[in-house]
Amino acid sequence: MSFLSLFGLFGCKSNRCTGYPQDKITTRAGSEVTITFFKHASLSLETEGRLIYIDPVGTFAEYGRLPKADVVLVTHSHYDHFDRAAIDKLSKKGTVVVCDKVSAEAFDFDCVTMTPGAVTEPLDGVRVEAVPAYNITEGHLDFHPQAREDCGYIITIGGTRFYIAGDTENNEDVKAVKDIDVAFLPVNQPYTMTVEQAVDAVKAIKPAIFYPYHYGEVEEKTDIDRLVRELEGVAEVRVRPME
Repeated sequence: MSFLSLFGLFGCKSNRCTGYPQDKITTRAGSEVTITFFKHASLSLETEGRLIYIDPVGTFAEYGRLPKADVVLVTHSHYDHFDRAAIDKLSKKGTVVVCDKVSAEAFDFDCVTMTPGAVTEPLDGVRVEAVPAYNITEGHLDFHPQAREDCGYIITIGGTRFYIAGDTENNEDVKAVKDIDVAFLPVNQPYTMTVEQAVDAVKAIKPAIFYPYHYGEVEEKTDIDRLVRELEGVAEVRVRPME
C-alpha cells in the first residue's frame, strides 16, 4: 500500500508525516517549530501541534490531504499566493485566516485584514506583524506597488522571529526589519529580488538563517550557487527544494 493510501486511510494530525521536506528550529524558549516546504512561496510552520500555513496554493501541494490549519497567512492577492480553494480545503471550525487588504476586499473573504504596521495574535503565543512588501525598480513597480499595501509577515513563536517577506524587492522598509532569526526572502526575476538585492537585504537584516524562496516558476533561473557564495560568513543559507 502506498504512503498516500495509508495517509488517506488513517489521516494525520501533523505535517510531520506528509512526506514534504522539513526543517526543525528550536526557539529561544526551547519549543520546537517544524517548517514544511511545499513549493514556490507555500510553506507551513508547526508548533506544539498547531499549524500555520503561508500562501497555500493548490498547484503546489495536495492541501485536501493535509492536516487542517489553525492559521492561514496570505501575503497578497496574486494567483501564486492566494488560492481560495486551497484555503477552503485547509479550513476547519476555528481556523483564523490573516490576509492583506486587497485579498480581503477583492475576493470578499472573511479574514483578519492586515496592512503594514498591523499586529495580531491569532493563537496564544503566536504574534504576527505585517511589514511592507513592494517593488522599487523602474519598470517593475506595477508588479507589487507600495500603494497596494501587500504584506510580509514577522511571526514570533517562543521568542524566535520568522520573517516571511512575501513578494518584494530590497526596499528600505525591508532592510529596516530587525532582530530576525529566520528569514525567507523571494529571489526571482523580474518580479522580486535579484541575487544582488537579496544579498543586500540579508546583510542589512542579519538573520541567523536565510532561506531563499519564491524562485523558479519563471524563465530566468536564479543563480542560487552565487547567492550562497556571496553570503558566506553573513548568514547560514539553507537551500530547500522550492522550485
